[in-house]
Amino acid sequence: MPDLRTHRHRVAQWATGTIGTHALRSIIEHPHLELSGVHVFGAGKVGTDAGDLCGLAPTGISATDRIEAILDATPDCVLYMPAAPDIEQLCRLLGAGINVVSTCGQFHHPASIEPDLRAAVSDACARGNATLYATGSSPGFITEAIPLALTSVQRRLDLLAIDEYADLSQRDSPGLLFDVMGFGGPPGPFDERRAAHLQAGFGPSLRLVADAIGLPLDSVHTEGQWALAAHDTAIRAGQLSAGTVAAQRITVSGMRSGRRLLRFQATWYCCTELTEDWDLRPTGWHLTVDGDAPLDIDVRMPIPLDRMAAVSPGYTANRAVNAVPFVCAAGPGIRSTLDLPQIVAEMG
Repeated sequence: MPDLRTHRHRVAQWATGTIGTHALRSIIEHPHLELSGVHVFGAGKVGTDAGDLCGLAPTGISATDRIEAILDATPDCVLYMPAAPDIEQLCRLLGAGINVVSTCGQFHHPASIEPDLRAAVSDACARGNATLYATGSSPGFITEAIPLALTSVQRRLDLLAIDEYADLSQRDSPGLLFDVMGFGGPPGPFDERRAAHLQAGFGPSLRLVADAIGLPLDSVHTEGQWALAAHDTAIRAGQLSAGTVAAQRITVSGMRSGRRLLRFQATWYCCTELTEDWDLRPTGWHLTVDGDAPLDIDVRMPIPLDRMAAVSPGYTANRAVNAVPFVCAAGPGIRSTLDLPQIVAEMG
């Protein structure tokens, strides 16, 4: 059987935000992928050469905001990375026979997709004989690929816990940190929309793992907490006043038979001197498995904090890029990590 990774695939990039720009660069530099188109948001990017969008030499392919231009380019696959999916356009791509790898979290577990949405996307896949697969780093790599590997050495699982830590003190993004995430604000009730957003993104991954090991979840619960700055603190994005939000923790719990079986907990912080006694670890992940073969694992990102914003998008973009040949070879439909072979990168 030929190596799927060495067959040349024509790929279009959809969206060129932080992660999409990293993916675009990887497509251009990949030994077995050929860039066929770039879809952008924002009139200022339209007409710009793809290479200029990601800091590489010109490619001869100009960015477009028209889906028709992507359809006319007939790529084998689209790397679909908008902030939120446009279901009509997504279905047009699939219905035209174009496979899609997406970083949108709601597609990780086909069975839990809202029924009308699942039906629309499945019908488009059937019309075009195309495949949709969602992946990334978190959710994706750390909530599916790694947990499935860890549970492969268990015969009893009491709890699998994934803790994500992000030190944002050197992130020069005041709009994101203060306006969107609520850092530096008063400690009112936790924003339920943020908690719901994480449940929508990570709940499907937890359900996928639970289904895979034969212990399907009864429900998924989410809760959020604030922690406050103990002192006035200067961070890269601006100033945190004492008593304002300096850290937040969102916990997504997968419940079975009245107890927590799987847990994802994100702890994001802008300083370490808090009024609450929180365990703040360096940026990365910590996984623990309580079962008959207990495990305790740290996965750290050895990157200076002032370079984190530039380097960290690769964790999400690279897994999606590496998935392209496996998705193109898969049968039509909404596919999950359980449906595909292990994703192995082709670097030669």
